[in-house]
Amino acid sequence: CIPRSSCALMPLRTRAGEDGEKSEEEETEEEVKRPGHHPSPLPGTLGTSDSLCLSRSGQCQVATTQCRIQKCTTDFVSLTSHLTPAVDGFDTEFCKALRAYSACTQRTAKACRGNLVFHSALLGISDLMSQRSCSRDGPTPSAHPEIPHEPCNYHSRTQHTHTHSHSHSHGHGHSRSRPGYLFCGLFGDPHLRTFKDSFQTCKVEGAWPLIDNDYLSVQVTNVPVVPGSSATATNKITIIFKPYEGCTDQRVYQAVTDSLPAAFDDGTVRALWISERSPGRHVELHAGYIGVTVIIRQLGRYLTLAVRIPEELAQAYDDTQDLQLCLNGCPSSERIDQAGHLPLPLAPPALGLQQQQLRRPGYASQTQAYPHGATHVFAVDGAKERCSKQLEVLDIYFHSCVFDLLTTGDANFTLAAHSAQKDMESLHPHRDRWRIYPRGSAASYFHSDSQLIKKLALLLLCALSVVFV
Repeated sequence: CIPRSSCALMPLRTRAGEDGEKSEEEETEEEVKRPGHHPSPLPGTLGTSDSLCLSRSGQCQVATTQCRIQKCTTDFVSLTSHLTPAVDGFDTEFCKALRAYSACTQRTAKACRGNLVFHSALLGISDLMSQRSCSRDGPTPSAHPEIPHEPCNYHSRTQHTHTHSHSHSHGHGHSRSRPGYLFCGLFGDPHLRTFKDSFQTCKVEGAWPLIDNDYLSVQVTNVPVVPGSSATATNKITIIFKPYEGCTDQRVYQAVTDSLPAAFDDGTVRALWISERSPGRHVELHAGYIGVTVIIRQLGRYLTLAVRIPEELAQAYDDTQDLQLCLNGCPSSERIDQAGHLPLPLAPPALGLQQQQLRRPGYASQTQAYPHGATHVFAVDGAKERCSKQLEVLDIYFHSCVFDLLTTGDANFTLAAHSAQKDMESLHPHRDRWRIYPRGSAASYFHSDSQLIKKLALLLLCALSVVFV
């Protein structure tokens, strides 16, 4: 299929000719409206035998010459799939591919007359040529270009491997699939989302490894949030990017409260860089040579972490590296939640802990995002109301936010939960797995009255359907 950026630029345009006759596009539109005509909806989806309807006769016949727009589109994708806009020479190579695409459509134009996919492709090519200032005349790529192999770019490296694997195994009917990614996140008191999308709330005081494989190590240090509570939060993150031959030596990045460096102490390399989104508050680390992205934020006095890593690299570890919270979750002795059910702190102890927290010297001045909101003492309804302002979906991030407010009284944990959710949506590769909801009786603590009413109504409808069937 043509890239998404191109598809959006390919509407079927219709216009009347100046002499009053219908244009070819209008004829095609009429053909679509006729019963029994089923054009292909997207470029590149034609079958091997395509029917063309002749608008003037009103009859359909099988084309004697095959429309090869699918082949043209496939060739264009193969010529451009390895190109990156940020790399020098992108426009030149992209224009070459567009000219080749255009030439291919011209060769098959007669066989594709009246084909919606074909005419959409023509419009898309014209739009893209205009956007990139491509000339109609000029060089085109060789028939079988060699995809450049960039050893310090994980995506290029895996694509190169995939291409060669496919060419060798094509005759056997199988090929290597594209690499998958995993997500892990940590925020709040702290709440952990593992590679398997298991959501846990843990104590884990002190230093604990989140990730430890042959390519990357991530360790967090957690400290108690309030006296008398088992809840902790992260105030230090240490990341070790292990040496990769020809790409980078070992690099260490360390973030602590009030210090999120925008560069490595020992310098950066092309395959490993840091993007500072908000000075001292939000950084993103990109390890292109292993396809890893790490997001670190500071909200209030504590840090949040989100990581995306290729699955094959996350699995590259030995028996001595089995203690990884992102991989296996927290030890059972460190769990605060109960098999996914996060019980709310009882009101009197929680309020007492919050009051102890508020009496700490200089506590209010330590919070940045909510300098005054952190002095509140939250009850359940107040915590739910505060969290709902940032978190519209009442999933586990909302529930974690309520738990944190009741435990600490620190309104910065609301922002931490919201940011953690946004980072998850940015990095998690599977949209259908984004939402996690509490198990068991947790819903009775958190779900709003409107949700309960909807559930009761649904149960009632189900009961009635059984009765009347």
